[in-house]
Amino acid sequence: MKNFLSRTTGMLTSLAFTAAGLALAGCDSDSNDDSVGTVYEVAQDNGFGTLVAAIDAAGLRPALEADGPFTVFAPTDAAFAALPAGTVESLLLPENKSTLTDILTYHVVSGRVAATQVVTLTSATTLQGQNVTIEVVDGSVFINGARVTTVDVEADNGIIHVIDAVLLPAS
Repeated sequence: MKNFLSRTTGMLTSLAFTAAGLALAGCDSDSNDDSVGTVYEVAQDNGFGTLVAAIDAAGLRPALEADGPFTVFAPTDAAFAALPAGTVESLLLPENKSTLTDILTYHVVSGRVAATQVVTLTSATTLQGQNVTIEVVDGSVFINGARVTTVDVEADNGIIHVIDAVLLPAS
């Protein structure tokens, strides 16, 4: 009986290693592509539907697919939904493209600024031209009062920090 169990265990182990080897053999060994996509693609793939629609309406997709690097403070769909009724729909209209562009570029900082760097800053200059205020309160990071809820979402051309409110630049 002991001999039978020993042989069975040995065969199962051999089978497991063979299966693992076959699975790995199916992988493309020449591909060292750890690409996760651009900040635009990462936002698109991670449920930022309203942000992506706004980026498209503003014509900013090519810019956010460029080399960068960029740091994007990305509002959630819930953050956009918290704006006054009709605001998002109005901003997406072609006649409001300039305002929408100002709002969206106010969420982007040049360079890849990881969370460990963000917490050392008190402000950052956005691509829109104005500064955002950065505060750390009780271990939470706030950008102009918007709480950073998820940090360091990596993209090939930058990094995304998720925020719970839409940042609005001073007029």
